[in-house]
Amino acid sequence: MTNATFGGASLSDISTFTYGTTRLGDGKIPFAERVKMARAAMETGVWFHTSHTYGDALQVLRAAFDEDRAHVPPAIFKIGWDAIPQMRDIIRQNLEPLGLERMAMGQLCLGGQLAEEFRTGGACYEGFQQLREEGLVERFVLEVWPWNSAVPVDAIRAGYPAGIVDGYIFYFNPLQRFVSNELFDLLHDHNLPILALRTVGGGPVHRQRDAPGAAPEYLRARAEQVAPLFERSGCQTWTEFCVRYVFGLAQVRTTIGATSRVENLQEFLRAVESLAPLPNDIQADLLRLQYAWADEHDRHAKPWSM
Repeated sequence: MTNATFGGASLSDISTFTYGTTRLGDGKIPFAERVKMARAAMETGVWFHTSHTYGDALQVLRAAFDEDRAHVPPAIFKIGWDAIPQMRDIIRQNLEPLGLERMAMGQLCLGGQLAEEFRTGGACYEGFQQLREEGLVERFVLEVWPWNSAVPVDAIRAGYPAGIVDGYIFYFNPLQRFVSNELFDLLHDHNLPILALRTVGGGPVHRQRDAPGAAPEYLRARAEQVAPLFERSGCQTWTEFCVRYVFGLAQVRTTIGATSRVENLQEFLRAVESLAPLPNDIQADLLRLQYAWADEHDRHAKPWSM
């Protein structure tokens, strides 16, 4: 399941679909069922995406990994937040529960001092390089939101992340493109890899449009605009539509989706087996909508309000 078609030099080994583990931390689902789900995902050979903040997901993963240590998947771990010593502690909190010594990829979730240093070319880059030289983190990608897009914009323009940060990770699906227009254009201009979080953007577009309370109002309004495009696309499922949209951009290396159901995992995998582009007019219409949403709504959003 490696991304041979779209992969770049630094991320060519990542699977086209990455299994998100948020649902493995849901205590309402019996523990044994969650372990079984993790094992099913392991058997597909895809990468995982996880965090010590996802309930007891790491305990579920530890149980699954201990059943088959020969097939522990490479994973993206969320790490941060405000200083390198704190980041080291977060790395420990992720690795120790899993019985691992290193992480394939660290998702940099930066705030405070670290965000400022990243923007201005400060000491954080030496800290990231040291973590890599020690073998704790093999590669880094930067987590981005509409409200902090100016940080990587300044850094990329100055060239600071080159050689340290291998890509940029954010919500990216037909209903959400959670970076500013300025940053999105900059990522394109510099041909920088993108990891697309939240594959199906909250679920089927018709449910988000029509079911009361199924989605926040901004998503419901977007679903109303996107549903006709989905209906015209010829796609058999919403998952197929979502996957074909993001991989219409050659910089996308993987799409990251979470589920607690094996049948949904299989649907994700089927969707990435044949990445035929969407019709050109539909792809272009989605891109235009997302530029408008980013300007009219997303750039005004308060942190963590979306």
